[in-house]
Amino acid sequence: MASSLISKTTYWAVFIPLLLVSHTCNGFYLPGSYMHTYSTGEEILAKVNSLTSIETELPFSYYSLPYCIPPNGIKKSAENLGELLMGDMIVNSPYRFRMNINESLYLCTTSPLNQHEVKLLKQRTRDLYQVNMILDNLPAMRFAIQNGVNIQWTGSPVGYTPPNSNDDYIINHLKFRVLVHEYEGTGVQIIGTGEEGTGVISEADKKKASGYEIVGFEVFPCSVKNDPEATTKLHMYDNVTSVNCPLELDKSQIIRERERVSFTYEVEFVKSNIRWPFRWDAYLKMEGACVHWFSILNSLMVIFLLAGIVLRTVVRDLTRYEELDKESQAQMNEKLSGWKLVVGDVFREPNCSQLLCVMVGDGVQITGMAVVTILFAAFGFMSPASRGMLLTGMINLYLFMGTAAGYASVRLWRTIKGTSEGWRSVAWSVACFFPGIVFVILTALDFILWGSKGTGAIPISLYFVLLSLWVCISVPLTLLGGFLGTRAEPIQYPVQTNQIPREIPARKYPSWLLVLGAGTIPFGTLFIELFFILSSIWLGRSYYFFGFLLVVFLLLVIVCTEVSVVLTYMHLCVKDWQWWWKAFYASGSVSLYVFLYSIKYLVFDLQSLSGPVSAILYLGYSLIMAIAIMLSTGTIGFLTSFYFVHYLWRSRRAALTVSVKPQMSPPPLDLNPKLADLTTNRIESNKIVIEFRDLPIDLMLNTPASVA
Repeated sequence: MASSLISKTTYWAVFIPLLLVSHTCNGFYLPGSYMHTYSTGEEILAKVNSLTSIETELPFSYYSLPYCIPPNGIKKSAENLGELLMGDMIVNSPYRFRMNINESLYLCTTSPLNQHEVKLLKQRTRDLYQVNMILDNLPAMRFAIQNGVNIQWTGSPVGYTPPNSNDDYIINHLKFRVLVHEYEGTGVQIIGTGEEGTGVISEADKKKASGYEIVGFEVFPCSVKNDPEATTKLHMYDNVTSVNCPLELDKSQIIRERERVSFTYEVEFVKSNIRWPFRWDAYLKMEGACVHWFSILNSLMVIFLLAGIVLRTVVRDLTRYEELDKESQAQMNEKLSGWKLVVGDVFREPNCSQLLCVMVGDGVQITGMAVVTILFAAFGFMSPASRGMLLTGMINLYLFMGTAAGYASVRLWRTIKGTSEGWRSVAWSVACFFPGIVFVILTALDFILWGSKGTGAIPISLYFVLLSLWVCISVPLTLLGGFLGTRAEPIQYPVQTNQIPREIPARKYPSWLLVLGAGTIPFGTLFIELFFILSSIWLGRSYYFFGFLLVVFLLLVIVCTEVSVVLTYMHLCVKDWQWWWKAFYASGSVSLYVFLYSIKYLVFDLQSLSGPVSAILYLGYSLIMAIAIMLSTGTIGFLTSFYFVHYLWRSRRAALTVSVKPQMSPPPLDLNPKLADLTTNRIESNKIVIEFRDLPIDLMLNTPASVA
């Protein structure tokens, strides 16, 4: 069956991890990171990530600007694969906190700013770059009021530019508010998915100890002009008097040459009733649940509408043809039309059959990765506390889904060709097709990022890591899946294929127009969720509606299957037997509308995005997303259509009836010799019923219309 093209390994890849995790799911918290309790006075060092902006999408290193250097020098934190690909660069910072001690401290005073530093500071300020600080794995949260609305941001700005002014002011004083919750150890078990990795910590045997947990981290930035002569006499972490953020510009620190900037900060610890397992709720609070429900209801209406079309049209036609089989042969010959006329061509090998097998194989791999990723995220395994975990998990799942891709593509190849010859070429193509496209696009974007000196460029060392993963994991597993595909039984066609292809009637309008139009239906299911996803990627907003995403994904799969089946049946009814590629692109064409919507989002919703470099980066990443969606949705539609067509002709048996006199034995039938082994006859209600098995329709029409 066509459904068996998807390897059983996909099932086990989902079932076994869930089984193992469900065995350990007894009294631990997901998602989260390693819980750390601090005693009063214990030092806590903050970290800083790359400078980011929603205007340029080009991350830069924190120390590319003239900020204070930590006493022990700059040290990079260990980063996973996802963090490196996302352009994160987490390093230590000079900001020091002491649990439950409120203090106001001095950091450093820069040397006089030169022309290059002033240019960088002004450019980063006007491009709205943010300083992303991290304390106990929590990003700093900032609240701002815009147009009377309280808006939540992460990070603090590099500087600000007052309205109707050409001067820029640097943020050199930060007020931190750290929310803490008093904790008493009770012998609990916690699973960790934090920066240090994933694992289970058992506290049951540890001595009960009281301490404080950090459950919130807020920052209030301001610009303060200090006396450089007075501050140069201070040392790092010396106490200074607390200051109020000035509203007058003459008391703020301007950015210009020869200015010396002094950096200070204040810390205030506030006790909170928020418990540690719920500390991420403030970051993951997302508005718009009603919009998501509206999207789901809209998709359900589309599904019911398409289901009605399928049931009413296809089932009605099948019933009508069954009624025709009970009439006389002459009447059936006159009324015979539609999809039954292409029975001898419906399983004819399509054009570019190897490319089709390759794209279906890659689609199975991407779909399997998406299903497992969304399931894990919906159940809370993809924790926001572990940066880059989602992308790292997607890459690992994609690599290990190579077995399913190789199996599906090679088995489809055997079904089309009837032989295993050439399966290695198919498996190798599957392993190289989509990764090759992604490699070419990312390399082109990397040259742009390298020219801009941003931290988002993929390092050469990471290229070798990705290449090693592909060569050592993806390629062998894909070849293994292909080998298993050669050992599996090919799918047997229910009818034979004629040697001479049937001519396809001319149509008033090109068929590709209908195929492209079909993509608008699954896009209607997807576009609302797509808006939230694009906003989380490009506007720095949190996205944690994975439950809604799982429902929308399931609805998208259903819509893609219905659209592809309806379109395939429509083409067969007009005697167009070249349905293979049309079935793939009927649902796969949704990717075209996804890419067009991405362009619309760039023009109308990302108006702050500045510069051609940022636009090229955005379009490059959007193109990768669109290609992946095309392969996934196209594969879903094709496999469903293949199963539908296979079922359609497997369940059909052409029958001829001949009237005879009562109590007569069956007369000898002068049938076409080619039909001798394909027919059986019996007497039924004074009629001879001649049943044809695996019968090409042109042979049936050559049979004499009456016998005596």
